[in-house]
Amino acid sequence: MKFPVLFTAIALFAVACGKPAEPAATNAEPVAAPAVPGAGVLNVYSARHYDSDKVMYDAFEAETGIHVRFRESGAPELIETMKAEGDQSPADIIIASDAGTLFRFQDAGFTQPIRSETLEAAIPPHFREPDGNWFGLAKRARIIVYDPTRLKPEDVAHYQDLADGKLQGEICMRSSSNIYNLSLMGEFIGRWGADKAAEWARNVVANFARPPQGGDTTQIESIAAGECSAALINHYYWVRMTTGSDADKAKTAKTALSFPEQDGVGTHINVTAASVAAHAPNKDNAVRFIEWLVTPEGQKMLTEETKEFPMIAGVPLPEGLEALPEFKQSEFALEQLGVHQSEAQEIYDRAGWN
Repeated sequence: MKFPVLFTAIALFAVACGKPAEPAATNAEPVAAPAVPGAGVLNVYSARHYDSDKVMYDAFEAETGIHVRFRESGAPELIETMKAEGDQSPADIIIASDAGTLFRFQDAGFTQPIRSETLEAAIPPHFREPDGNWFGLAKRARIIVYDPTRLKPEDVAHYQDLADGKLQGEICMRSSSNIYNLSLMGEFIGRWGADKAAEWARNVVANFARPPQGGDTTQIESIAAGECSAALINHYYWVRMTTGSDADKAKTAKTALSFPEQDGVGTHINVTAASVAAHAPNKDNAVRFIEWLVTPEGQKMLTEETKEFPMIAGVPLPEGLEALPEFKQSEFALEQLGVHQSEAQEIYDRAGWN
């Protein structure tokens, strides 16, 4: 994933495909002219960082006439920006990867509930916040990547297997503070209870081959280099490498994937999701954009570069995903991931998972 470009509260909006940068709209500044008179504007605050998103914004603008401006930054920076802006924030829509991240925006009071028959019909209930504060638009699976020369598929068929003493010295991980690991732990707390989840974390730490470091791609590379035998990753990091350079393809060829819990509740699933901002000056345009993202065109553009799974059935899979097996997906209510987020971090901290 590309590194975020950080902006301050006075940073400029960038606009898609080489158009001149424009200042963020405030009540004291004139709003830029819409692409079509009367169509209005849409201000996007996004924690995603993909070139394809700029093309996506252009496509929506071309289809609707709504002038799209966007700010990309890390979620923590966007939250601080919105705190500074208060009720004068120009943000109409917030896009972030992981339901746990959207919980942080919601918990800070930066989202508002909406009702949309289109979204409620298209998106299963467990992939959207019950009151309409956010809607899941693309799916990602948190799976186990492993070395098939050192482990058998049955050795890593369940998340619990990573805590088995027979894997002592075999596990690589990224930091516990990463939102993907916090959300996974949130599901464990919800399903198993805090005590069992804490025991799992302690036993996984006891199996570490090295201290947590790097991102999901780092874990794949560590397994390929023989530093460890298994790790947790989001599926799309592996898929991107299989469609990338020859060097990346060679690394993934040394690994295999396990989609855990196929004989039970199914593999942990999370989402890229969107919220309408609490003080959105262009609320109707924000709703219209989220609804556009569940159309076949919107789904294709949202997932094509990221290699996430489309939320809507029947949308063609991005290149590389066709090589993955069909698998049972967890239907755990994703709003609970945020509810358990603080407890999840406490469990990791007590376990020594840094």
